[in-house]
Amino acid sequence: MYRCRALNSHPSRKTISRYEALQELTTRPHLQHAQQPLGGSKPADLRNGTMVTQFILVGFEQSSPSTRALLFALFLALYSLAMAMNGLIIFITWTDPRLHSPLYFFLGHLSFLDVCFITTTIPQMLIHLVGKNHVVSFASCMMQMYLVFCVGVAECILLAFMAYDRYVAICHPLSCVQIMSRQVCARLVSTAWFFGLINGILLEYMSFRNPFCRDNHIENFFCEAPIVIALSCGDPQFSLEMIFADAIVVLLSPMVLIVISYARILASILGRASSSGRGKTFSTCASHLTVVIFFYTSAMFSYMNPRSTHGPDKDKPFSLLYTIVTPMCNPIIYSFRNKEMKGAMVRALGRSSLSQAESV
Repeated sequence: MYRCRALNSHPSRKTISRYEALQELTTRPHLQHAQQPLGGSKPADLRNGTMVTQFILVGFEQSSPSTRALLFALFLALYSLAMAMNGLIIFITWTDPRLHSPLYFFLGHLSFLDVCFITTTIPQMLIHLVGKNHVVSFASCMMQMYLVFCVGVAECILLAFMAYDRYVAICHPLSCVQIMSRQVCARLVSTAWFFGLINGILLEYMSFRNPFCRDNHIENFFCEAPIVIALSCGDPQFSLEMIFADAIVVLLSPMVLIVISYARILASILGRASSSGRGKTFSTCASHLTVVIFFYTSAMFSYMNPRSTHGPDKDKPFSLLYTIVTPMCNPIIYSFRNKEMKGAMVRALGRSSLSQAESV
């Protein structure tokens, strides 16, 4: 309105209609948030002093009840399957003496990270699919984002260490035991967890450095950092740029190590004369590469794409990919492509059935 009066009162400017002025105001992006009421009465900006104390996860709120019921059954089945298979891998890699090599040591920790990851996001989504209350407290949102940061970064680094282990095992088989000893493997896993914990603190600070006093609706089924940051007051550009820079370091640096490791593995494989040896090596490495492609593709889309290319229809499929599909596929890919894993699973299930028969 002030702009309308100024334009109409100035003698040297062309007079514009009220409709055109209002249209210009409403199309300005930084005023759209100010026109959205918080609580139905006042504009939700810094001037009214109202701070957000809770968020509303929109997620699948727009879906019909029958669609939500179908999604609940599907995601519950996937979650149960992922928990059962990852739990079985953790059990057999820690108890079967035949699987005490570095490959299965890392695989057991990868399954543990997957269990932590899906437990952080999926149970909340299942509750919201069947309930009407989609509110999550500010503290719960902060904790969920920190756990996602911590576990996600640790998994990125662990996948790189697993690629390095494959390189040592294939290209330096005679010195593999000395290079990848039990102590070295434990230090590498500890390093992945350490960087995950520290990096999570940094990303958490960058996500919540600004107050929240605008819209509190999150267009996803969990608190995802880029979406939450966009809801903060002030200019979120700096925080988004820091998240982007961190993603470059956390995602691209391990990927460089993975690419270098598999490039050398490929060169070593092609130099071998035995076709059977090539096939076995390709089979072993293909499972790890499949996991890497699944995880890194979805994570890069979520944290390295400009926010202008994002939207609820694009964010949710990729969020589902790295929160539930990848943790479920990891044990399937590793177990069904590995004879030692399948044999260990058969032995574990056989011992379980035998103990049940003896107890009866």
